[in-house]
Amino acid sequence: MKTSDLDYELPEGQIAQHSAHPRDSSRLFVFDTASGSESHFQFRDCIKLFRRGDLLVFNNSKVFRARLVATDDRGGEVEIFFLRPSLGGWECLGKPGKRLGVGSHINFTKTVTGRVTQRFENGRFILCVSRAGKTLTDKQVLAFANKHGEIPIPPYVGEKPKRFSDYQTVYAKLTGSVAAPTAGFHFTTRLLRALRAKGVRTAEVTLHVGIGTFQPIKVDTIEEHEMHHEWVEISGAAARAITSAKKNGRRVIAVGTTTVRAVESWAASGADAHTAWSSDVNLFLTPGKKFKIIDALITNFHLPRSTLLLLVSAFIAQKTGGDGLATLKKMYAEAIARGYRFYSFGDALLIT
Repeated sequence: MKTSDLDYELPEGQIAQHSAHPRDSSRLFVFDTASGSESHFQFRDCIKLFRRGDLLVFNNSKVFRARLVATDDRGGEVEIFFLRPSLGGWECLGKPGKRLGVGSHINFTKTVTGRVTQRFENGRFILCVSRAGKTLTDKQVLAFANKHGEIPIPPYVGEKPKRFSDYQTVYAKLTGSVAAPTAGFHFTTRLLRALRAKGVRTAEVTLHVGIGTFQPIKVDTIEEHEMHHEWVEISGAAARAITSAKKNGRRVIAVGTTTVRAVESWAASGADAHTAWSSDVNLFLTPGKKFKIIDALITNFHLPRSTLLLLVSAFIAQKTGGDGLATLKKMYAEAIARGYRFYSFGDALLIT
């Protein structure tokens, strides 16, 4: 498939710059794959669409302030974007990156410094962070970043959120993402209580969202694309809840594409269906790939040329037996015509 097939035109004014207020007042586009019908609601009306016994699965990863400003060996300012723990340090991006060769030192404060230990062809590098000569643990690096760093908002958002919580889901727990699992933005504490009162069940998994979520596919065909890696943890409780739902014919509904990648990676691994599991994953779901677990999907409207468009297209293709991308692009055209808001802070799409 050509990457250009994932293009579409979006008026700039429909790129959301902040979440709806309250969050569950956002709009919801619903596509029923069985009938091919479309309908439109406010997100809080999703309570009418879910059944008692449905299992909603959330990604509880929490964003950290991954973007920090430092000085290099020459005293020049550099921007460091922390991505994830790797190879005894932290995988990072730098700007300007060319000045940061192996052995380069970076000063964040008078006592906290970094040293580049490895570089890769894709511009990323491994940074070992120390305080007064003692290497910091991953938790210490996260704590330092959250104290001194900035919120890593997407490039299409023009102004920084006023509060850190504006770029977090209400159920975020485990710190490690550089981008929020944004399909979860539509849920409020009140809506979650109402869903549980109706008998809708919930489970939480963890996928620490990587920088690849921001980046378009840059090669000519999707077959050439190298999917980014992300860390996934499935608790024993989540594994048992998902296994029970599938065994008893209850729907498993993923909240967001990151949840899909987490759950389907777990299923593809052949791991025990009742015990905790964790792994580094790079599952690339494209049309023709099979989903073993997910029965329905809540997601946002995604960027052109993104792996997320491919994932949603693949899900629609499996559910309908037709051309998932063509169907999705038709829905996107309808959403644009109706004035839906797109991307991270935008409106939602429910595919059942």
